[in-house]
Amino acid sequence: MSLDFTAIDFETANNSSASACSVGLVKVRSGRVVDRASWLIQPPAGHDIFLEWNTRIHGIVAADVIGAKGWAEQYADLVAFCGDDILTAHNSRFDMGVIAGGCAVTGVPLAAHRSMCSLQVARKTYALESYRLPMAASAAGFTGFHHHDALADAEACAAIIVHAAKLHEADSMDRLSDSSAVQIVPLSARREAPRPARTVVFAD
Repeated sequence: MSLDFTAIDFETANNSSASACSVGLVKVRSGRVVDRASWLIQPPAGHDIFLEWNTRIHGIVAADVIGAKGWAEQYADLVAFCGDDILTAHNSRFDMGVIAGGCAVTGVPLAAHRSMCSLQVARKTYALESYRLPMAASAAGFTGFHHHDALADAEACAAIIVHAAKLHEADSMDRLSDSSAVQIVPLSARREAPRPARTVVFAD
C-alpha cells in the first residue's frame, strides 16, 4: 500500500458553488508530491459575478478569467489530472460542492470522485485553537504559503494529510481513514442546479 491522493482547492467568484474561478491540484504518490497544476476558470453565465468580498480574499477579478476555459471545457482536464485518486481538501464539503455545482449548471456528467476532508483529519490529529488551513498546515510543518492561492492551498492540504498519516502510522488513505475515523466519501451529483449568487459568504 502507499499514500496516494490528489489535494484540491477552488476559489470562487461569489457564493454560488458553480462559480469556480481558479483551481489548484497537487498529486501525491507514496507520501511525496510528484505533480502540480493550476489554472483559472471562467464561471458560467449567471454565476460569473465577481463579488468584492471574494475578490478581496483571493485577488481574482473578472478581467483575469477572460479567455480562460469554462467549467464544461476544463473539467476533463481536472478529471485527467486526478484520475481515480481520492481527493483531499480543507473543508472538502465546499470544494466537492464546487465540482458538483459546476457540473450541475453546465450539464457535464459528474465523474466518480471520492473525497477525504483534511480539516476533519486535522481535528482528529492536532490540538489547536483554530483548524483553519494556515494553522493546521503550520502544525504539519508547512508555513509561509500564500493563503487563498488555489495551488498554495492545495499544497498545504497535501502537507496536512502526509504529516497526519505519519502520526497515525498510516501508509494508505484507507488506513488513515480507519485510524483517524474520518470517512472517505463518494461525491453525488446535485439534484438541482445551484442558484446564482445573491448574498456574500466566506468560503475557505
